[in-house]
Amino acid sequence: MITSEDKIRKAFENKTWQEIKVKDSWQIFKIMAEFVEGFEKLAKIGPCVSIFGSARTARDHSDYKVAEECARLLTERGYGVISGGGPGIMEAANKGAYEAGGKSVGLNIELPFEQFHNRYIDRDKLMEFNYFFVRKVMFMKYSQGYIVLPGGFGTMDELFEAITLIQTGKIARFPIVLVGKSYYGGLFDWVKDRMLEEGKISTEDLNLYRLVDTAEEAVGHIFKFYDKYLLKPNF
Repeated sequence: MITSEDKIRKAFENKTWQEIKVKDSWQIFKIMAEFVEGFEKLAKIGPCVSIFGSARTARDHSDYKVAEECARLLTERGYGVISGGGPGIMEAANKGAYEAGGKSVGLNIELPFEQFHNRYIDRDKLMEFNYFFVRKVMFMKYSQGYIVLPGGFGTMDELFEAITLIQTGKIARFPIVLVGKSYYGGLFDWVKDRMLEEGKISTEDLNLYRLVDTAEEAVGHIFKFYDKYLLKPNF
């Protein structure tokens, strides 16, 4: 059995410049292949909303039910649903879309533990990624909105990347909704009390996201955002 100590030692093994250079060169082609496949497949799916949250959420947890309901409500309005393709909240999102007859997309990441794609993803809309950053580009490029349920570091990574790209004008603004005021309230109180107070962000940045408690509020915010610009799921 390979231990964490073994992995660390292996990472620090001496490699020649040629070994490093050859490995990096082939890695470029693997990265390009993931981008090309992602662009070709996802360009055809139409307007979708991404639903994020913990892979560790149990099926009988209230958050699982909320994610499932969010997906169902989105599907009824013509939106597809994108998830990270794995278990927990991701499974709930795909299940809600799949059982409601909507588009169910899964962008799965290959991990040594925890992450196996769920069975509620449309067969032609499942993708497997080796690189987190390529996968994140797909989420950003092909999502018309984010619904973020309670999750861990991976969820926070997606959330703050989206906020940062919108804040800096690198991507067009889209609605970001966090479901669970009791879970996220303390974090965003800190954002307001420390980041804003110390001038690290501006007051306008607080409008880039919305905190809610129910599936109806979450999808309602997304519908209201696009209704304002007279845009529908066939745009």
